[in-house]
Amino acid sequence: MAPSVLYHCPCLSTSSVPPPPHLPSSSYSFHPLNTLFFCEECDAVRCNQCVSVEVSSYYCPNCLFEVPSASVRAEKNRCARNCFMCPNCRNTLAAVPADPPESSDGRISGSVNEGPYILYCNHCRWDSVEIGITFEKPTGLAAQLQKFEDSAPDSLEFDRLKEHFDAFLRQSALAASTTGTHPHHTHSHSLHTNSITAAASAALARDIPGVGKYNPLARSTNNRGYGKDKSVNRDEMTEYRSRSEISQAAGGGELDVELMNGLEEVDEVASLDQRWESSWVSSMQTKDLKPIRIPLHSKRSKRCPACTHILIKPEQKSQSVRYKIKLVASNYLPGIVVVLPHVRQAKEELLKRNLGKSVSAQAEEPSVGMVAGRSYEFQLNLTNPLYDPIEVRLSVQRVHVSTAPAKEGVSPEKAKRPPFAISLPTTKFPISPFAEAWEYEDDEDMFGVEDDELGIGPASATVKTTKDKDGRARPKTVGVLERKANKTVVGGEIVIGKEAQGSVKFNMLVSYTYRSDDPAPSESGDMDGHNARAPEIKTFSFYTVVDLGPIIPREEVKLDL
Repeated sequence: MAPSVLYHCPCLSTSSVPPPPHLPSSSYSFHPLNTLFFCEECDAVRCNQCVSVEVSSYYCPNCLFEVPSASVRAEKNRCARNCFMCPNCRNTLAAVPADPPESSDGRISGSVNEGPYILYCNHCRWDSVEIGITFEKPTGLAAQLQKFEDSAPDSLEFDRLKEHFDAFLRQSALAASTTGTHPHHTHSHSLHTNSITAAASAALARDIPGVGKYNPLARSTNNRGYGKDKSVNRDEMTEYRSRSEISQAAGGGELDVELMNGLEEVDEVASLDQRWESSWVSSMQTKDLKPIRIPLHSKRSKRCPACTHILIKPEQKSQSVRYKIKLVASNYLPGIVVVLPHVRQAKEELLKRNLGKSVSAQAEEPSVGMVAGRSYEFQLNLTNPLYDPIEVRLSVQRVHVSTAPAKEGVSPEKAKRPPFAISLPTTKFPISPFAEAWEYEDDEDMFGVEDDELGIGPASATVKTTKDKDGRARPKTVGVLERKANKTVVGGEIVIGKEAQGSVKFNMLVSYTYRSDDPAPSESGDMDGHNARAPEIKTFSFYTVVDLGPIIPREEVKLDL
């Protein structure tokens, strides 16, 4: 598995510090950067688990027709125009003229472009003639097919349910209006400042037909024989009987046995996916499948759960893929990509060595990774998305819990330590602001500081080298290794214990400081250059979890050798 970096969202944490990465609960708190949002009002990271979602509009994905919200429930969340799916392959059906009938003398009677019309699938060659459905005109197919939907068993059963509960609902509404049980709820809802919370509270406080509220005083009064009114007793209701028995509706039994005995091809039996879109009374034969109206899609807006600030708001038009508001975290937080140089180099050599070999021979190659008892280098590529230069500081969270069981004779404090040690630069380092490619210059940095002054240029090669035990110079591994445009490469080092197992995961706190070039208004509210305050220095911190990959035990390496 390739090394990865995930970002922390504090919505599930009781404190600002995330849990250790080896705990199973930590996986729910970290997310990829491209799935996170950023609230400018709260100055915090938000994820899809904590934001509130609102439906902005409904539309058909086939014809892109915008459907009003009031018509969605009436149309059963389906397109009410000419959009149908094939019951076999789920491809879009087209309305085409049927083959005109031939006369007694062998000539074709009627025009080719005249009715009747049928639904035809260009992918699997299915047509509605197989189930006996034809249309008089090629438009308004949903209205012409309404008679088949109204006669469906599920529609008839639902109409029967509404007819059974209609008298009871009218009686409950009349009793509620005469007794006036709702005014005190209205006063309590007016205290809510949030419209969403008020709507939810009103829905929960609403009387449910058929469910009586528990009232001890009324219960004791009824037991004494006072005030019994059977006309408004909500618990009295006639027993409901369905149109068909459950055993007949669900199918099975002798009918399925006869179908299987006369089965000639397996394709004659409809799969579960093909019958899933149908009603609860569905045939097992493919010849009985009906065309399906295409389900509607929706565009959704997302709000911050703390301040209800809009984070995502798409445009209303169904043809547009743009957003009116799009506050994604990748435009505010530095992007981080982790790379293991030795793994990348080993994979390139392995790819060249395996050219022309069989798959079985390639599978016998030893695995590439981090072996216990050794030290490795890794690189963090940081990208600045802001239009202002930033200064970044990296620090490793030292609170880790080892997943390996504690051995005899080992102190508990030592057993809780992680089986590896991480080294990162402790000083701040700058990253240039984001700009277009043609705006960068090769000979100078966006900060106005040459690479030589930072100790990473060719003139300072002696600064980038250190000496090992033998006195030989080796390249620098911990610190700033490269700067180019708005990207900076930082090197780190990991030392793995001899008996280490599991994966190398550690939480890393990223703190960056930037100076906003926008002039801040003065206390009097003037935006004039004389009265404006100095640019504001802003600081933001967030946690990430860095996964460098699994640790290969030393025993497995010896076996491979």
